[in-house]
Order: sequence, then C-alpha cells, then structure tokens
Amino acid sequence: MRPWFAKLSRWPALPVLLLILAQLFWAGNGVLGQGVRGVIPPISLAFWRWVLAFFFSLPFTWPHLRRDWPVVRANWPIILILSLTGITLFNTIQYAALQTTSAINSSLLQTLMPSVIILLSWILFREKISGRQGVGVLICIAGAVLVVTRADWAIVRGLRFVWGDILILIGVLVYALYSVLLSRRPAMSGGGFLAWSFLLGFLMLSPAYLWELSTAGGFALTWPVAASLLYVGIFPSILSFLCWNYGVVVLGSNRSGLFVNLLPVFTAALSILLLGEIVRWFHLAGLVLIFGGMLLFNRARRMAWQPAA
Repeated sequence: MRPWFAKLSRWPALPVLLLILAQLFWAGNGVLGQGVRGVIPPISLAFWRWVLAFFFSLPFTWPHLRRDWPVVRANWPIILILSLTGITLFNTIQYAALQTTSAINSSLLQTLMPSVIILLSWILFREKISGRQGVGVLICIAGAVLVVTRADWAIVRGLRFVWGDILILIGVLVYALYSVLLSRRPAMSGGGFLAWSFLLGFLMLSPAYLWELSTAGGFALTWPVAASLLYVGIFPSILSFLCWNYGVVVLGSNRSGLFVNLLPVFTAALSILLLGEIVRWFHLAGLVLIFGGMLLFNRARRMAWQPAA
C-alpha cells in the first residue's frame, strides 16, 4: 500500500465519505438514464455500460479472472444466476423504467430494497422477523405505494399506474433476489467475482441488445453520448462498487445500509438541477415513511455493530 493511501485510510471520515460518494454516483446513473431517453435505447445503455466496465476494470482484475476460472467452472449455476439478476436484468429494467417514470420516483422506490431483501430472506431461508420488524417493512411498503399512486385515489381505482414505476418494483425484486443469493456465492476473490459478473452479464444481455438494434436501431456516437457511456461505465459501475465495499468493510453492513436513504436525496437534487424536475409533497411523504420504516426495522433488530468479514 502506498504511504499516502495508508495515511488517507486512517482518516476516520473516509468510509462515510466513500459511502456518500457511492450514493451520489448511483443517483447520477438514474438521472442520466432519464436524461438520455430518446437518445440511447435502454438495452444499449445497459449493454455498453457493462462492456466498458469490464474492459476498464480488466487491467486490475485480469489475474483474478484467470485464477478464479476453476471456481467459476465448478459453480457456474449460481455464478450465472448472480450475473443475470445483478448485472443483466436489474440495470436494464431500470433504464427501461426511466423511459416513462422520473428519476426521483425510481430512487424512492429503490429504497424499498432492504425491506424486500428481508422478506425474501424469510421466504427462501426462513430468517426470523419480529413483529416490530414486520411493522417497519409495512411502513416502507406504504411509502412506496404513496409514491407509485401519487396520492391520487383515481389512479388506484382505475389502475392507471405508470408502467415505469411497476418496472422499478420488478427491478427491486430482482436485485433483492441477487442480494439474498450472494450468501451462496462461492469462495473467490472480490476482483474475480466483479470481472466475471461484468463479463457474463453483458454476454447474457447480447441477444436482447441485438434484438433492440434490429427493431429500434442504434444511436449516434456524439460527444455527449460518449461522455454518458463513460460515466455509467466508470462511476456507478466500478467506483461505486469500490467505495461501497470499503465503507461496508469498515463500518459494517448494518450502519452502511442506512446510507441507501441518501439515494433519493441526491437524485432529487440532481433532477432539479439538471432535468428541471419538481419534487411533489407525496415524494417527501413517501421518503419519510420509507426512511421511518427502515429506522424502526433496524432498531428492532438490536444488532451490535461488528465490522464485516
């Protein structure tokens, strides 16, 4: 480790800063996904995001990629499922959803992720949930319902939901499944898992990408488009991963999970600044409910903080 980095790593505020940066980069991904709709088709954006992320990370992950090949070959079903849910499907669904919903709605609904993870853990592996935890989950769901329905009873009565919001909820379910199944990941290096996930993710996305090219066409590689692709290939893909993992290792998963609630805050700020979106009262009310539900859930767990392994 270089001396300057060793000195920086002893800075107490560093993990907090990196966790905040991870949310900022992910918020930028959602805002950009909405900003380039009509310019870059959603599947193309997802495909090139992971192609670029793979090749940009390759100089650092190549030794791990080769070394972990026997592990991947012996455990290919779970590796494929993790790559499919975490890379191929989730971000493609997110970009498709942003064709019809706002970046603010998308980020708010994604804060449901911890609650859905808890529910899937109970359904698949029978992890226990207390009564207070269940109430916290229900409060989070109520916040999501408020955002999706826009507090308009006519939408509920007429079932005229925005399709993008429904897609985001499907994406949340897909990524929650990915998160739950991560506990079944075979023993391999972090760099190897990252590189193999990127590689398999964009390979499995290739048929859908070719279909989109044949039906919707491609996109013009202008300087703004190139800059957008570079952003999604580097910041929310590689740098967010590194920032998030470092923060989780130092602070632990329990404390780090609360930083997810910064995602809608950053998304709202960037959306107002760059896209001219307007924050409505039901966005704020939904955020309060989701955040309050998560605080209640985490308080109910009463888990002592320990650094992640």
